[in-house]
Amino acid sequence: MRRSFKPNRLAVCVIVALPLAACGDQASLTKGEDYGASPKLAEPAKTLLPTVNIAPAVGFAAGEKPKPAEGMSVTAFATGLDHPRTIHVLPNGDVLVAETNAPERPEQGKGIKRRIAEYVMGRAGARTPSANRIRLLRDADGDGVAEIRTTFLDGLNSPFGMALVGNDFYVANTDGIMRFPYNSGDTRITAAGTKLADLPGGPLNHHWTKDLIASPDGTKLYATSGSNSNVGEHGMDKEVNRAAVLEIDRQSGATRLFASGLRNPNGPAWEPQTGKLWVVVNERDEIGSDLVPDYMTSVQDGGFYGWPYSYFGQNVDERIQPPRPDLVAKAIVPDYALGNHTASLGLTFNTGDLFPADMKGGAFVGQHGSWNRKPHSGYKVIYVPFEGGKPSGPPRDILTGFLNDKQEALGRPVGVAMDARGALLVADDVGNAIWRVAPAGQEQAAR
Repeated sequence: MRRSFKPNRLAVCVIVALPLAACGDQASLTKGEDYGASPKLAEPAKTLLPTVNIAPAVGFAAGEKPKPAEGMSVTAFATGLDHPRTIHVLPNGDVLVAETNAPERPEQGKGIKRRIAEYVMGRAGARTPSANRIRLLRDADGDGVAEIRTTFLDGLNSPFGMALVGNDFYVANTDGIMRFPYNSGDTRITAAGTKLADLPGGPLNHHWTKDLIASPDGTKLYATSGSNSNVGEHGMDKEVNRAAVLEIDRQSGATRLFASGLRNPNGPAWEPQTGKLWVVVNERDEIGSDLVPDYMTSVQDGGFYGWPYSYFGQNVDERIQPPRPDLVAKAIVPDYALGNHTASLGLTFNTGDLFPADMKGGAFVGQHGSWNRKPHSGYKVIYVPFEGGKPSGPPRDILTGFLNDKQEALGRPVGVAMDARGALLVADDVGNAIWRVAPAGQEQAAR
């Protein structure tokens, strides 16, 4: 999986630029200070170029796997996948995996700064062609390993989010929500889908992922839509229905802005005690290794969460001109910081009974890992305890070992989901695997 390096004009620019980008910016916060309901926020760092600290993607060697927390075990539920990103578990226990990546975005490569960023993403394993496919994985014998795999849907357009309501299966492509007929036990959908609603796409499409969840009563869908920039530098006219959660009527396709100011929300999930919608959010880059913490938060109807004008409440981002003090005054403080530049992308609540009782109802978070921080952050799956519908304590590492001692990425966790037996499934888009985490001795739960 190691990638060859062929110098070219862009590579020369990167070689010159990266040392400058790293100058003068090193994280100084004590471990854990950038987590929780009241994280410590450093002063913005001003550097000639943004900090770039790549963990080159190399993948796990055959037989290798990430490291589970004490008292837990990890097994490979499925390997040999093609950039798996999100997971959806069907009512019959079948596991769907979106094998996907960014679409063609002709306006992304404009300017040397953007070209360097694209080169960095390639080195980090994020520029492989999109398979545009959803794979079905079935563990029919209950041993914790999928022995059946089929192509469930293909010919999609950078799919990400998935939802099932009755016999209607929905896929959030990068530019729209598609509906397909589904019957329990189907291993392949061949019927042509119909578009329910458009989602923001286009030739720039900076944050291309669109995640999806259905309301508990099945009448609405909620789609996440990341910003079209880091901090609005392309103009706010390019940000219509972006940095947002959108509500879509499942019958008519009518779409409305549900919540905004969320730079790159993903992992929509219903908190089991209160029934509130939660998301994880990737915050802005380029103001230092100690800013800004990614976070998870409950999402209020009509709520505004600051982007791009402020972060973590009313902390003004001075780069944004003209400022909007009226919007800053309305900015809701997120519920729980998840660390600076951790790229938290996956969220699921533990609603099963397989894990210890003190983990019931808490949140598992997949942290894809940093590129804009020194040292690295993320590259793990964490657990955050909940009580009364709110985070109630510090996070615990659940799955680590995605970085080796050379600071190369063996894997990068993305989407997380609970399987039908209550184990945790983790999509790894560099290891090209789905990992299954369970308490030690519970690897093969009863069917």
